[in-house]
Amino acid sequence: MAQEEKIFRIAQRFLEEGSVESAAPHGSGHINDTYLLVCKTNDGYKKYTMQRINHEVFKKPWELMENVVNVTEFLQKKIAEAGGDAARETLHVVPAKDGASYCKWEDGTYWRMYEFIDGATSYDEVKEPKDFYESAVSFGHFQNLLSDYPAETLHETIPDFHNTADRLKNFKKALAEDRAHRAAQVQEEIRFVLDREKDCHVICDMLSSGEIPLRVTHNDTKLNNIMIDDETGKGICVIDLDTVMPGSALYDYGDSIRFGASTGAEDETDLEKVSCDIELFTLYTKGFIEGCEGSLTKKEIRMMPMGAKVITLEQGIRFLTDYLEGDCYYKIHCPEQNLDRCRTQFKLVKDMEEKWEILQGIAEQYIV
Repeated sequence: MAQEEKIFRIAQRFLEEGSVESAAPHGSGHINDTYLLVCKTNDGYKKYTMQRINHEVFKKPWELMENVVNVTEFLQKKIAEAGGDAARETLHVVPAKDGASYCKWEDGTYWRMYEFIDGATSYDEVKEPKDFYESAVSFGHFQNLLSDYPAETLHETIPDFHNTADRLKNFKKALAEDRAHRAAQVQEEIRFVLDREKDCHVICDMLSSGEIPLRVTHNDTKLNNIMIDDETGKGICVIDLDTVMPGSALYDYGDSIRFGASTGAEDETDLEKVSCDIELFTLYTKGFIEGCEGSLTKKEIRMMPMGAKVITLEQGIRFLTDYLEGDCYYKIHCPEQNLDRCRTQFKLVKDMEEKWEILQGIAEQYIV
């Protein structure tokens, strides 16, 4: 069966009326296959986004979709109560004809459908600082809307995703086994991790003790997971909710800083080009806190620089672990790309440490 015909047939499992006029690959995601559908209905034309859920990454798609449905329905109610446009400010799942939130196709693949949000665009790169700020406000607003959602009821779609202590344990295991015989050549990077072993436990321990609250976290807070309104330039909707799980707001904030406030590419080989941009750090911190609208605790605000440091350290550990194991997880385009990625993360951590008083001062000004 041709791929286009297959897409058309799967779509009919969802559409109550009308027929698919066209289907084209859409977006730049690396995990799921996404298609933009244009459908003819009794009232004209309507667009939908249909995705194949990658069940190699997300082992239990039914639990993932239970999270998505429960969170989006909660958001729809919250947005409507606040006088917002619930049709555009959160995702809307289109149920399959049998009432399920997804469809399992005859080849064993899993599919879902969303209503398409017109008049808005997601961008892969920060073109201007205001784009980074808008993403901060949007992710902060997302935190605020879900601040009273029972986070403990959510499934972990990727278990221990941001459990930095567990990532450290996996690293030590990879180091002990040294399957690819690479440990001898990365002693400096290994020492970097072991010197910061205590940092790997900070957020996990604070969550366990209740010192910071368990919250709903997005866990993929990149710019391209925000829909920006084409007319106003404002962020209107957080998308890609596959990794919505229980965690700490520091994870979402920290990963945005790691990705968006770095002056270098993730695999930059000239480490002199890698640093934490204070202007972008300041801008994102301001936007995130504004978006949260007072829902963060004083302790969470005070710990924001640590969130950025820990998540950056965690990602570096993950790259180094994969390098020690022989590049089994991350795709690479050259033999030492995972090592290059690891080194950029560690350089960013070191730069944050050197600017620590400045970063803390930026966060502290929002504690009232």
